[in-house]
Amino acid sequence: MARGLAASLRQSGPLPGFGLTLGLSLAWLGLIVLLPLLALVWHAAGLGLAGWWQVLNDERVMLALKLSFGTALAAALFNVVAGGLIAWVLVRYRFPGRSLADALVDLPFALPTAVAGIALTALYAGNGWLGQWLEPIGLKVAYAPLGIVVALVFIGLPFTVRTVQPVLEALHREHEEAAASLGAGRITTLWRVVLPQLLPAMVTGFSLAFARGVGEYGSVIFIAGNLPYVSEIAPLLIVIRLEEFNYAGATAVATLMLGLSFVILFAINLLERRLARGQRT
Repeated sequence: MARGLAASLRQSGPLPGFGLTLGLSLAWLGLIVLLPLLALVWHAAGLGLAGWWQVLNDERVMLALKLSFGTALAAALFNVVAGGLIAWVLVRYRFPGRSLADALVDLPFALPTAVAGIALTALYAGNGWLGQWLEPIGLKVAYAPLGIVVALVFIGLPFTVRTVQPVLEALHREHEEAAASLGAGRITTLWRVVLPQLLPAMVTGFSLAFARGVGEYGSVIFIAGNLPYVSEIAPLLIVIRLEEFNYAGATAVATLMLGLSFVILFAINLLERRLARGQRT
């Protein structure tokens, strides 16, 4: 078995050998990703147990982390559903303006996040086009946690659409036609045939939208209101700590965000791998 593995690694191909590519990959990963993160953890370790205990008992820090991760989770879940629906329409239907709609999906990628935040704030503020109608009925979007979710939905939607769309395009309609010929209705076909094949891509899109949402700053600070204990996100709290020259506090909050993000994304990655493995079998 070991000889077979070694022989497979030595097989010629269009790219350099396994050893060279693996070495280059690990080197770049270490320099670009791991080294800065290691430096962050190293500085955070200098706080000591007393420093960490103070950070963990800081209500403002805990509420900011809860808000950042909670709103990112809510926005990512919404984007999975909305992004899957948009991808389905773009792939399965032909209609006037389809190319324009397809191009508009990528607009949040190109738009500066600060511009997106200003536009959303102008739209949902109390005197905005939508805010003037929403606030009288008790739905406050701007300068509230709901505004953060709206901003994260805006910047995270392209991730789910562009992740699900290629998988939809590669699906064979023969499976759906076979299910229909066996008497399955549309809902049953969607639930039992289509969704299982889309699920790994949907989980991947969710993880990308969630990761982007957790660390988002520019589009959020304009619409959030940035009220401590109410609508203050963790990235903003890090910036505030730096402006106060409290580098230890900023490093602690950043390390907590790093640890929580790693655990959540690692779990999502394991789920995606399991779903993909089950799909192959």
